[in-house]
Amino acid sequence: MGSKKFIYDLWGDAVNVASRMESSGLPGKIQVTQETYERLKNRYQFEKRGQVAVKGRGEMTTYWLIGFSSL
Repeated sequence: MGSKKFIYDLWGDAVNVASRMESSGLPGKIQVTQETYERLKNRYQFEKRGQVAVKGRGEMTTYWLIGFSSL
């Protein structure tokens, strides 16, 4: 065992949204936000899940990450 213990705290909107994506997802699937989809859509395949109610944010469009893009 090590002699030092690291402690981290993460706060903010991104952490809250990530938690909501995890809690409203399904086992074995990766759910991402519209913003993540927009950044990665040319490199990965996605399937639109649709609108999901996210506490503190209202309805959000989310996507399932399917795999690498074939391009």
